[in-house]
Amino acid sequence: MKISFLIHNAYGIGGTITTTFNLAAALTERHDVEIVSVLRHREHPNLTPHPGVRLRALVDLRREKDHPLHRRPAQVFPAAEYRHHQYSELTDERIAECLADTDADVVVGTRPGLNVHLALQAPEHVARVGQEHLTLDNHPPALRTALRRAYRRLDVLTTVTEADADSYRRKMLLSGVRVEALPNSVPDPELPTADGTAKVVVAAGRLVPVKRFDLIIEAFARVVAEYPDWRLRIYGKGEEHDRLRALIESLGLWNNVFLMGAATPMEAEWVKGSIGAAASNFEPFGMTLVEAMRCGLPVVSTDCPYGPGEIIEDGEDGRLVPVGDGAAFGAALLDLVRDDERRRRMGEAAVANARRFAPGPVVAHAERLLQEAIEARNGGRRGAPGRRGMHHTLAGRGHAARDLAHAAASTALRTVRKGRR
Repeated sequence: MKISFLIHNAYGIGGTITTTFNLAAALTERHDVEIVSVLRHREHPNLTPHPGVRLRALVDLRREKDHPLHRRPAQVFPAAEYRHHQYSELTDERIAECLADTDADVVVGTRPGLNVHLALQAPEHVARVGQEHLTLDNHPPALRTALRRAYRRLDVLTTVTEADADSYRRKMLLSGVRVEALPNSVPDPELPTADGTAKVVVAAGRLVPVKRFDLIIEAFARVVAEYPDWRLRIYGKGEEHDRLRALIESLGLWNNVFLMGAATPMEAEWVKGSIGAAASNFEPFGMTLVEAMRCGLPVVSTDCPYGPGEIIEDGEDGRLVPVGDGAAFGAALLDLVRDDERRRRMGEAAVANARRFAPGPVVAHAERLLQEAIEARNGGRRGAPGRRGMHHTLAGRGHAARDLAHAAASTALRTVRKGRR
């Protein structure tokens, strides 16, 4: 089959880009695959696509940033989507043309706004698969309302966790749309896994408030008080860098905690550690958790919505602690630091349990979903009859009504505020 992925900007950095490149690379072994990037801002992408995957862009910001149509706000891409300010009448036009001219059997959208384009503008013969890389509950009411209207024309909607798939089934009115969890995959490690002997804790991700690297640092201070020879390495870049640096200084941890900057790929850094750490308040999936586990590290993580609880088996291959609880996080780290045998045993369990996120099983699941979507579209059938929540339930109508009311109230409030200016 011919598969086309529609992505926001394949030339940047982020989890959606990584997982899209990974899946596209695996699918290209048996299929014709392309990635269509709506935006492009540089000559070469940060991540190198597989040689068998074609990459093309619709709007090149290096030359078209000042295009007259790019100065006008998008009309199709939903206004409530937080990337809306980056879209325009020019992107509306180019995406519509791309979909109208596609010869793909199936097009896969990779964010809500692009899924709306796909649902509304793809030709009838093209199977339409929308991906959700965030979560339904994380979207504002106005966006959820827009998605209810458009998503009914999708064939399949995938989420990265079972919890979010269940949320879509219960709260959205998507009769006829097949909703399934399709987790992100992490490539098979190329280096020997960690052996648990290094006195190093590793954390990685964007240095932004929701990731709570400050909590990890504060919790690690409890480790240093008892085991001053242990180190914490934090990989990533972002707006929190200077604040985290100041926190490290204020706690006197300059010899124990290091802001390492961004590293791509991270595998070589994970295997230098013995414990992974993640303290997010919110995590749609948790790619860094899987990466660490596949490299042999048990991970201490907050049990935040949605991903960690579906990735980590508490006490077996890692630890789950309450969100925002620095004392519990520090205690969990100390439990693993103190017990060499437990750390080694949990690291081995992490490797074994994380194999379900290897490309093999994830790609096989994706292939099946895409093929069945094509067959259902060609045969005039849609969705998966009888799946929980696929019909218009009273609960779904209740959620729809509340979202519509919240969206209307927000619009009215903005109107009043504008009138006062």
